[in-house]
Amino acid sequence: MKQLDLEDVDRLPGLRLRAGETFGFRCHPGIACFNRCCRNLTLLLYPYDVIRLKARLGLTSDEFLERHTDAVLRPGSHFAEVLLRMAENSDRTCPFLCDTGCGVYSDRPDTCRTFPLEQGLLHHAATNTDETIFFFRPPDFCLGRYEAKQWTAPEWVQDQEADAYHRMTIRWAELQRLFQNDPWGAEGPMGARAKMAFMAAYNIDRFREFVFGSSFLKRFKVKPQLLARIQKDDVQLMLLGFDWIRLFLWGIRSQLLKPRQP
Repeated sequence: MKQLDLEDVDRLPGLRLRAGETFGFRCHPGIACFNRCCRNLTLLLYPYDVIRLKARLGLTSDEFLERHTDAVLRPGSHFAEVLLRMAENSDRTCPFLCDTGCGVYSDRPDTCRTFPLEQGLLHHAATNTDETIFFFRPPDFCLGRYEAKQWTAPEWVQDQEADAYHRMTIRWAELQRLFQNDPWGAEGPMGARAKMAFMAAYNIDRFREFVFGSSFLKRFKVKPQLLARIQKDDVQLMLLGFDWIRLFLWGIRSQLLKPRQP
């Protein structure tokens, strides 16, 4: 998800969809470009994407991250991004593409679910508020945009069952914005604190082991009801992890966990 300031919006490619505006699109096996968008991708995975995919595939977080992703630290960034690793074939297809289409369709990532739209989070500095905006941006080869079916952005989100994904991606984007400034100091983005933060965001199984198998609960107080839920609920644990990163790196107070008094 792009995090934008007002001056960025008009410079971005694609058509911004305002309230009530529509776009034409329909993807189906009868069009010549079917599944072409599943090739040669640079596809970002968000933490909620990883939770859904690793559960769908019956893998641990370690197994999924090792087999299917690459962590990349882009120049000027202070936190690694997770990319889906493409198959090692001539077309560099998505590893989940099969003859009939997407093999993980009901658990496909947020970016795939939102296509041909791109979602952004517009930050209004004057009010310190965020606004979700959408751009219609199909690739040049996409023939689905010439189909007659019309959608508004909210209609498309509902049709693609993307609402839960979007809510979780926005939660992640709000945290990610903090990494616009370097929190690591001399330790750098490959140090111990960075690895701990990455674990809390993307390796939910390891984070659960950390919460229940280390001194974590001696140092932080978590409400009993939430503590019971996070033993099995990956999404609730992920949200706790987001709050812990804020507290751990920036000292931002959390409603989910509180430091215990010495």
